[in-house]
Amino acid sequence: MILVTGAGGKTGKAVLKAIAARGAPVRTFVRNPAHQAALRSIGADDVIVGEMDDPRALARATGGIAAVYHICPNVSPHELAFARALIGAAKNAGVARFVYHSVLHPQIEAMPHHWNKLRVEEMLFGCGLDFTILQPTAYMQNSLAEWERVVRDGIYRVPYPITTRLSLVDLDDVAEAAALVLTAQGHNAATYELVGTPPLSQIEIAEAFGRALNKTVRAEAEAVEDWDERARAAGMNNAARETLTKMFCAYARDGLTGNPNVLGWLLGRPPTSLATFAARITKT
Repeated sequence: MILVTGAGGKTGKAVLKAIAARGAPVRTFVRNPAHQAALRSIGADDVIVGEMDDPRALARATGGIAAVYHICPNVSPHELAFARALIGAAKNAGVARFVYHSVLHPQIEAMPHHWNKLRVEEMLFGCGLDFTILQPTAYMQNSLAEWERVVRDGIYRVPYPITTRLSLVDLDDVAEAAALVLTAQGHNAATYELVGTPPLSQIEIAEAFGRALNKTVRAEAEAVEDWDERARAAGMNNAARETLTKMFCAYARDGLTGNPNVLGWLLGRPPTSLATFAARITKT
């Protein structure tokens, strides 16, 4: 059985579906009991509810498990503590495989959540478990936060310059790659960058959405201070807003760029293009 932590979010659900599609039994670990029914409906054989720093909950979650796929809650300030607790529980339970959901370019110290993931990667090197590290870039699905505005007003709004170049990836491709390394041999001690597109400016991304919608869509930069105010009004906590603001500033300075070759090799096919993704979401 495979354990997926952080299974209540969009990444966890996508990975759960992909593992279940390969016929492997899956246990999920979530904080909120309200997720139980939904997770069972999409393939979870077992659901454990608990906190990621609770030794008893982690012991229940890792008991009888062959492999772990660890997803820490997004921009969590507890990334290292949660990973340390889970690695310890996995070792105590005799878990053979540990796959870590990291991020593209964790070496960027200016982005705290990237830097914390690098520290977890370092922890894995000496943990004694068979491990694989996956480093996905920004999801194409992140654009869906602006999709209503794109469709209604023809504006794709981002909190950094529209010339900023980002490499993107389809979350479904990330989930497929995760399921593959969890259920196939030959991926121990590997670190894989999961990138779906070459670097794209926000102008190019907006144009791809426009072609899918058969209308003009233009990219528009929003001041990061305005984004912060909207996020505050929506209830986002201070730590998350600060972390994401630092990320947007790092994007503005350097972008986030990668190469699709590794993901294409893993999947045995070209990664999903932005045009294909845009056409898919336009039809939903």
